[in-house]
Amino acid sequence: MSKFRSADWFGKKDKMGFIYRSWMKNQGMPEDMFDGRPVIGICNTWSELTPCNAHLRDIAESVRRGVLEAGGFPVEFPIMSLGETLLKPTAMLFRNLASMDTEESIRGNPIDGVVLLTGCDKTTPSTLMGAASVDLPTIVVQGGPMLNGKYKGHDIGSGTNVWTFTDDLKTGKMSYAEFTEAESCMSRSPGHCMTMGTASTMACMVESLGMSLSGSAAIPAVDSRRKRIAQLSGRRIVEMVKEDLKMSKILTRAAFENAIKVNAAVGGSSNFVIHLTAIAGRMGVPLDIEDFDKLGSKMPLLVNLMPSGKFLMEDFYYAGGLPAVLKQMSSELDMDALTVTGKSHKENIADTGTIYNEAVIYNYNQPIIEQAGIAVLKGNLALNGAVIKPSAATPGLMQHRGRAVVFENIEDYHARVDDPDLDIDETCVMVLKCVGPVGYPGMPEVGNMTLPKKILAKGVTDMVRISDGRMSGTAFGTVILHVSPESAIGGNLGLVQNGDMIKLDVHNRLIELEVSDQELAERRKNWVAPPQASNRGYVNLYINHVQQADKGADLDFLVGKSGSDVPRDSH
Repeated sequence: MSKFRSADWFGKKDKMGFIYRSWMKNQGMPEDMFDGRPVIGICNTWSELTPCNAHLRDIAESVRRGVLEAGGFPVEFPIMSLGETLLKPTAMLFRNLASMDTEESIRGNPIDGVVLLTGCDKTTPSTLMGAASVDLPTIVVQGGPMLNGKYKGHDIGSGTNVWTFTDDLKTGKMSYAEFTEAESCMSRSPGHCMTMGTASTMACMVESLGMSLSGSAAIPAVDSRRKRIAQLSGRRIVEMVKEDLKMSKILTRAAFENAIKVNAAVGGSSNFVIHLTAIAGRMGVPLDIEDFDKLGSKMPLLVNLMPSGKFLMEDFYYAGGLPAVLKQMSSELDMDALTVTGKSHKENIADTGTIYNEAVIYNYNQPIIEQAGIAVLKGNLALNGAVIKPSAATPGLMQHRGRAVVFENIEDYHARVDDPDLDIDETCVMVLKCVGPVGYPGMPEVGNMTLPKKILAKGVTDMVRISDGRMSGTAFGTVILHVSPESAIGGNLGLVQNGDMIKLDVHNRLIELEVSDQELAERRKNWVAPPQASNRGYVNLYINHVQQADKGADLDFLVGKSGSDVPRDSH
């Protein structure tokens, strides 16, 4: 009798065993596939509506080969795929839904171990969150970044150059014909954003957590080594099942601390905060928003990638990839932390970790920026915290006092931002309300508001911007994000009025509205909550159960893992 979980399905010698085996045999499965070998679920987020993941069918075949070679029984299954580029109103609204899909698909089926195929921003945290709730042996295979964009003799980066090209189009520096030509030049191969956006950040997060094979994060999607590492991952998951190497043995507090520090070193996305917090919540590992500042804000920036730097993921891979960063950071990390290889980070990179291009990956003692991690701000404007990414901000704006120009919601912003009569100059602070988890709903990537046309025409490229939303990891600027509690549920952000003075002091971690408590109390008496976006379906469920950004924006009833036991087995 097999010791594996799948034996409760395929090992039965009764009516139900007959049914389980017989229906699987309609796919041509031979008898010996049910001889007690481990069943490996290949969780595929492939979709043509998720362009970043559209090549994952090929990656799945490489995983399948590895599973078969190691004596496992591979079974591929789909879950809801989330593409940040097309899905409205925002893929973040459905991250938790996809995590539920992942969790229940794993728990309810005869699966002993799981390979998560991920790529676009939310497919990585959603599948990790769902798998963590079940806690089976699990390994992640990322889809990999696109090749570098090439336009008029220069490298261009997905997302990052979208923002600059949009500004250039707006001010007449770029024609519409050039704008459309750049579209094809930017996205010229399968894969996710090749900047250090959220997708690349998630890939680095997975490797630094120990949840993928060493060296896998930066391999370009079309590089043959991407398929090679997928096949090796297929082999490895079979061994992990035999070793009973569950996620909970890898995702310890030490692993999360490593990930926070590495995120600073690679110049990772601010979205990292919200996703890592949610994953920790599923594992039951204590992780507070203050930890990101305490552990990461003093770490050096070592990777010179857009949007914080010059290069792209393809260059990062050729320069040594994440193993080189881990070796440079080894004095700051717990290098004995266990990984999916069954070995520690120290053992994994013992024979790797060389820097091959010091213009891309810097030495720990000679960093690009000495202190570059996410900073967590607090004050009466963000009682539970807000975040800023200093490495992508303008140094001269890190301490700033300015007059608030308020947009009540995203529609108000779009309607007025380019109005020539808008009372705004470059010293002002742009404030956007009602784009948080509840207010939008789903907390979209609109925090890096495009500056008014008349400001851009002056040659100004950055202003202080504040919202309860997020911004793309490919974006840049002095942008304060994730303000908690959000405006739509009565946070003080919702009480800001045009003309109020706002003080930003990143060094002292302060974001302050210069309005008295008495005045705020008076304003609160007249405050009216915006109408709920929907009263039906998943959106209604989300609005009524989503936690605030500082808690990871997970649904409150999903926090904490619930294990692999099926709640009721009537068979």
